[in-house]
Formats: sequence, C-alpha cells, structure tokens
Amino acid sequence: MTASFIAPRAGADPARAPAPRPGVEPAPAAQTPAPVAAQPADQRVFLLLQGPHGPFFDRLGRLLRDSGAQVWRVGFNAGDAFFWRDHDHYIPHRDSPEDWPAHLDALIDRLGVTDIVLYGDVRPIHAAARAAAADRGLVLHVFEEGYLRPYWISYERGGSNGHSALMQIGLDRMIAAQRDFGDDVNRPPAHWGDMREHKFYGALYHFLVLTANRRYPGFASHREVPLGREFRLNLRRLLLSPLHALRRRVQARRIQSRGFPYALVLMQLEHDSSFLAHSPYRRMAEFTAEVLTAFARAAPGHHHIVFKSHPLEDGRAALDQVIREQAGKLGIAHRVHLVQGGKLAGLLSQARAVVTINSTAAQQALWRGLPVKAMGRAVYCKPGLVSDQPLEDFLRHPDPPDRRLYKHYRNYLMDTCQVPGGFYAALSRAHALRLVVDMMLDPDDPYAALESGRAANRQQMADE
Repeated sequence: MTASFIAPRAGADPARAPAPRPGVEPAPAAQTPAPVAAQPADQRVFLLLQGPHGPFFDRLGRLLRDSGAQVWRVGFNAGDAFFWRDHDHYIPHRDSPEDWPAHLDALIDRLGVTDIVLYGDVRPIHAAARAAAADRGLVLHVFEEGYLRPYWISYERGGSNGHSALMQIGLDRMIAAQRDFGDDVNRPPAHWGDMREHKFYGALYHFLVLTANRRYPGFASHREVPLGREFRLNLRRLLLSPLHALRRRVQARRIQSRGFPYALVLMQLEHDSSFLAHSPYRRMAEFTAEVLTAFARAAPGHHHIVFKSHPLEDGRAALDQVIREQAGKLGIAHRVHLVQGGKLAGLLSQARAVVTINSTAAQQALWRGLPVKAMGRAVYCKPGLVSDQPLEDFLRHPDPPDRRLYKHYRNYLMDTCQVPGGFYAALSRAHALRLVVDMMLDPDDPYAALESGRAANRQQMADE
C-alpha cells in the first residue's frame, strides 16, 4: 500500500510543548498542513473525469457538493456532457488527447484540485491523471466494476486491478486485519439488475458521441473501433438480447445434459482495461489458441472445454468463428463448446476447473472451491488461491484452491474495497452512493480503515 494514500494521525501532544520564557512572546507554532485526505470536506476540491455510462457520476457529484466540497467535471464528449447536470461546474476538453496532460495540470493549479475521481485507470486520459495525482500528492479515487460481481462495485485509492494496493497486500496481512471479525460478514445484497441498464446507457452514450459531438473536435476514442461501429454494435447487442438469451439457454442445456467433464474458459472483452493493461496477450485469439493447444495435448479424451463469452461481448472480434477454426485445425472440434454470455452459476456448478486471463468472474469459481488458472495479473492471484501449475498440467489434473484462505480473502474485500450496489440500475446505484461518499471523505483508504479498526459497517438492503 502506498503511504501517500493513508492519512497519518496529525497533531502534537500539547503537554510536551516547552513552556515560553517569562517576558518573551512565544513564537507561533509551525503549522504542518494536514494531508489532503485528512482535510475537512469544505476544503476539498474534487475533479471528476470519465465515469461509468449513465448518471452515477452526476449523483456522486451532488452528494459531494452537499458535504461542502467543491466539485468539477471534465467532459471529453457529448455523452459525458449529457449525464452531468451541473453545467456551471462542467469543463469541456475540446482539444486532442495529446493536449490533455497540459490541460489537466492547468486545471489542478487553477481550481486548487485536491482529489481526482475516475472510472478505471488505464485509458490514456485516466493514466495521465493517475500519474499527475502521484506526482502532486493528490488523492486518486478509482471506481471499477466489482471484484466480486455482480452485486458489488469497487472503490479504491491510487489504482485498481493490476495497479491496486491489493497486489501488494499478502493473505497473512488480510487475515490479521480481520482478527476481530466473525465469519458471517456481508452477505450478497438483493438481486439487483444492472446488465440491461448497462446495455441501454452504453448504446445511448455512443449514440450521443456519434451524433452530437460537434463541440469536441479533438475527441478520439481510446478504443480501436470507430464510433459509428461502436454505436451499431451496442445497439445490435441491445436489440438482439432476447434472441441471445434463448440461444444461451439452448447452448447451456446441451452442455449440462450430455454428462461429459469440462473445463470452463472465461472470455473477456478485447477492449477491457484489465485485458489491455494486465495480460500478456494483444488479442483474445492468442489466448484461445494457447488454451486449445494445451487442451488438445493434455486433457483426457473424454473431457470437453467450454468457452463462455463476456456478457457484453458484441462480436467485434468474431471469436466464435476463431475458436471453431482453431479447434478444427487441432482435431478437437467435437469437444469444444461455446456459450454466448449470460449468467455463470449454472455452468460453474458442473465445471471441473476454470481458465481465465484475469476475469473477475473467476472469483465465483474460487468461492465454489473450483480450481482456477489465471494467465494474467489479477488481485486474486495469491498463493493458495489460483494454481501455479503449467497450463497442460492444470487441464490434466488441476490443483484446487484453499477454501479457508479464499474465505478470508473474500471477507477482506467485502470489508474494504467492495461496495454493495451497482452503477446502472436505480436501486443498486442508490445503495452504492449511500455508502461510498463517506468512504471518499474518510482520511483513510478502505484498507487502512480496516487495519486501524475504523472500518464502517456495511449495511445491506433486503430484496424488494
């Protein structure tokens, strides 16, 4: 954990101060500025950059303003502007991405920024903000999809995923921090729906960027796909959701009814930040080829392998076709199956092992005690949790996780960086906001708060 994100206890003991000499006016005590995170809310200036699609950042900004803080938002396109209602505190960035670091430095100086807030820390504009916050000693608040999906979001300081403080916190430290806590903590909240709203807001956002972006001549997406195609892919995914749901049920039922042992491969989006920044692959096709080759060489002949696509996969990488071609060349096409998105629980319940790059969904497998092989960097890549076997050995005879250790790990996440709720559906968004603003204003980051014994209770919301 980086020390700059943990507020030290400020203030000296007045009983130890030397008494002034008679007849001599005492010199004023030297004032050491409080660390940024320890300053009261009315001395904080929050600069919000790009957030999740939809109104989450707008609602977050309102609550921060209500606390007494100043709140500003930088928008990079029409989608950002549409979801921000406080127009007096909106700053458009109309120049190119190359001009952004200089613009950010100027904003920090002009506004007196103390805190930067963003969603994900890998896209270029956010990577520049992460570097600026580190250089200037600012508090960097990072939101991400939950490490324990689908009922949580992640809130951390300094970075997330491969940049998270969790990467340096060992299991022994996690267990020690939970010494005063029982085993039964933070059960999953209500079965909130977020995926439908996520698809809707994504389609609307890209429609606005495509049709109403004249005020942002320098805008360039951090993704490789042109804006027009991005919108069409999002719209197509939204419109075809009922058909895809039917196809998933058919695919899953075939797999579950045929009785063969299978390994489950959790696919990821090629444009996902975790894949781009924290994996050894440039394309998902490289990963699928490596897995299929190892499976063909090592897995028993009666075993099968199931590739499950990400729920937001839009077909831009044509992975279904790629996998079929790769399997055909290896002579194992009859043992390879594909499932389009959907819920994971049914497939996990009968899988013998899970292979992934660094998908957060792997934590659902660990929770069930399934062996997991991670090919990239992830916060759950701890000794005793994921397998360190070579891939072929893993597919032949996988080593299971230590379920006791994973329980400690999971409880630690739920007591620190995992906030029950979501970004998209109204009910789940409201519950996350109810908790996260206090966490942002706390002098300690979530990990230091738990270790100091000051972690707030995580209230849960019942099913409604």
